[in-house]
Amino acid sequence: MDTAHIPDLITPAIPVFVLTVIAEALWVKKLRAEGGDSVKGHTWKDTVASLSMGLGSVVVGVGWKGVAFAGYAALYHLTPLRMGSGLVAWVLLFFLEDLCYYAFHRVHHESRFFWASHVVHHSSQHYNLSTALRQTWTPMTGWVFWAPLALMGFSPAMIVTQQAVSLLYQYWIHTEAIHRMPRPFEWLFNTPSHHRAHHASNTVYLDTNYAGILIIWDRLFGTFTPEVERPIYGLVKNLTTYNPVRIAFHEYGNIVRDAARPGPLSQRLSYVFRNPAWKPQGALPPEAPPPVEAAHPAP
Repeated sequence: MDTAHIPDLITPAIPVFVLTVIAEALWVKKLRAEGGDSVKGHTWKDTVASLSMGLGSVVVGVGWKGVAFAGYAALYHLTPLRMGSGLVAWVLLFFLEDLCYYAFHRVHHESRFFWASHVVHHSSQHYNLSTALRQTWTPMTGWVFWAPLALMGFSPAMIVTQQAVSLLYQYWIHTEAIHRMPRPFEWLFNTPSHHRAHHASNTVYLDTNYAGILIIWDRLFGTFTPEVERPIYGLVKNLTTYNPVRIAFHEYGNIVRDAARPGPLSQRLSYVFRNPAWKPQGALPPEAPPPVEAAHPAP
C-alpha cells in the first residue's frame, strides 16, 4: 500500500506539538511560582520519555497506517454500501467515529490484552501536553474498532481523516493549565477536567471518562465521573523507569509471567483477557491508593 496518498493530519502538526509543550511548561512554571502547588508540572526525564514514546509511535505508524488503510479499503470494497462524501456523511461520521473511539478506549481499559497496548499512555505520573504524545508502539489492537465504518460505506480516506481529527482534539485536553470550560461545553465535550480524572489512579476515577471528543457517550453508558478530588496521575502500580522500550512493552511481559503461573487454563486466559485488576479468588487485592486532597482550584 502506497502511504503517500493516505491523509495525514498528525505529522504536519508535530511542530505545533513541540511549541505548545514548551509554552505550557513555561506557563505552568509561572503558575507554580505563584503558589499553584496543586499543579503537577513537568520534569525533564518524564517529558523526554513521553516525547520518545511519541517519536517511536510515529515511526511505527509509518508502516502500520498503510496496513490499516489497506484493511479498511478491503472492507470498503466488499460492501455495496456507499455513504458518499457530502456534509451529511461527514456529520454522521463524526458521531459514529467518536462512538467507535469510545468502544476502543473502553475495551482497552477493561481487557488486559488490550490494556497492554494502551497502558503506555497512562504510565506518566505527570499530566501535561507531552503526556498526550506518550503513545503506544503496538497500535495493532485498535484497527477492528473502526472496521464497521468501512463496512457501512465510509471511504478509508474519510475514516483515517476523522480519526486524526479526534486525536488532534484530544491533544489540548492533556493539561492542568485549564481548570474548567463553560458549563455547556463541559456537559457535551471532553475537556481537560474530564480527562484529568480519566488519567488519575484514584479509586473513584478508575475506568471512567473514555470519551474522545464527546463526553455524551460516558453520560449515556454510565462511565462518566466528574473531577471531584485532586487526581493522582499514573498507574495503580507505577513504573520506576523512563526507558521507552520498557514503557512500551512492560505489560506484555507481566501478562506472560502471570499467564505462566500454575493453574487451570481458565485462570491463565483470565490473566490475559479479563480486567487488568483481575486476580484469582482468594488472592490479595492491590494496595489501595492513599487519601487525596480536594480537586485543585482554578489556576
